[in-house]
Amino acid sequence: MGSDSGISIIEQLAADHRRIQSLLDRVRSAPPGSDERTSLVEQAGSSLVSHLVAEKERLYPLVDRYVVDGDEGVDELLAVDERIQRTLKSLADVPAGSERYAHLLLCLVSGVTEHVVGLEQRLFPRLQAMSPVAVLRDAGAGARRAEAVGPTRPRPDAPGSPALTKLTSAVWGPWDRLRDRLGRRGLQ
Repeated sequence: MGSDSGISIIEQLAADHRRIQSLLDRVRSAPPGSDERTSLVEQAGSSLVSHLVAEKERLYPLVDRYVVDGDEGVDELLAVDERIQRTLKSLADVPAGSERYAHLLLCLVSGVTEHVVGLEQRLFPRLQAMSPVAVLRDAGAGARRAEAVGPTRPRPDAPGSPALTKLTSAVWGPWDRLRDRLGRRGLQ
């Protein structure tokens, strides 16, 4: 067991949110059209995709099991997550210095903010109140594993169920990570 073995899924995902928001703050302060900004967007995108996959695999099944009417909140969050992935995919297809790129960055920041607020203010408190501590800790360890090996590239049309997400992650995760290394994605 690592030193973070006692960290719950709520603590893990909240820490991810802070890290991703910090990357997006750095994106906003980097010169428009610069290699630095492009690299930071790639890093934020990779982190976001891995994070969203971990949520789909580990968090949302817990919400369905322990939170009354949690499936409604999950459906709303999955729609936000899909928009984030579509935005990330679009960002990869437009020139970094263009007006369209700037607009998409704004959409990304807005989507991430909506995602964070939805989880941290509405869902996490309900989940924490209703779930056994050991279950949250086990899910935290599972989320860390899922993020470590999961996909890093957006696939907004990927299957929605946790079981299919795990299956596709096992295929796309290693492939994405190999492509990232070979293409030096997210590096300056």
